[in-house]
Amino acid sequence: MGEWAYALNQLVNGLSVASILGLMAVGLALSFGLQRVINMAHGEWLMVGGYLAFLAYQNLSLSLYPLAALALGFVGGGLLALLLEAGVIRYLYGRPLETLLATWGVALVLQQAARNLFGPVGVEVTAPPWLAGSWEVGGVVIPWVRVFVILLALFTFAALWAFFRWTTLGLHLRAVSQNREMAAALGVHTRGVDALAFALGGGLAGLAGAAMAMIAPVTPTVGQNYIVDAFLVVILGGVGSLPGAALAAVLLGLASALLQGITSVSLAKVLLLVGVILVLQLRPRGLMPTRSRALEEV
Repeated sequence: MGEWAYALNQLVNGLSVASILGLMAVGLALSFGLQRVINMAHGEWLMVGGYLAFLAYQNLSLSLYPLAALALGFVGGGLLALLLEAGVIRYLYGRPLETLLATWGVALVLQQAARNLFGPVGVEVTAPPWLAGSWEVGGVVIPWVRVFVILLALFTFAALWAFFRWTTLGLHLRAVSQNREMAAALGVHTRGVDALAFALGGGLAGLAGAAMAMIAPVTPTVGQNYIVDAFLVVILGGVGSLPGAALAAVLLGLASALLQGITSVSLAKVLLLVGVILVLQLRPRGLMPTRSRALEEV
């Protein structure tokens, strides 16, 4: 394989990983960036979405399961996040240490539940016929399923932009993130907006998990493999900045694919962390910081 062919292959791999990471990180940005909630169980929404995709693969026809899996992943992740917000997080706003410990405990419970239900070994799904093919370019085989994951992320980012730009709920969420007291004074139900943001973040992570199941095995601890990178994406992109999270996900995904191709996986992680630290030395507020009074108070 020539150098350009290798670069193309790594580019596609990096973009597909960045797509999953970006979906998860944008969801995390809603809770971590806008609500200042450190949700260590966020990775488990991705895991739940992956297992729901596996259940759809087992019980539905092969040609229809991907669309059903994506819908189940989004709804399942959103409902679990909503339950966590209503049952735990709502009583811990403004107490970051307690929130971190509580969500870490929830993550451990969900991981053990997944082990009991599906076993400790990863499960896999098979792409349907309309995604099983590939595109060969100069000896490089590009699976259609990875292209599908990339297009799914692009469509989701566009839908999110439209949601925040053109809908009343999106406007309320932006208002609460920038000035909670003024939004409440103008009649916005801030507690409801908090629940919406948390549920939307969980839904996006569940959607990412359903997409990930099509290209990688799903294990009880798969969420923990992504959660650290997702936090890095949120911090690098700019805390609370959804466009920044998307940009940082692409940069980190491509850099990770390139570095893992020329070094070991562990060394690539170290180099990525060093790179993020250097960037933050130059831009402490991230690549695309958002303007928010709530964040300026931190």
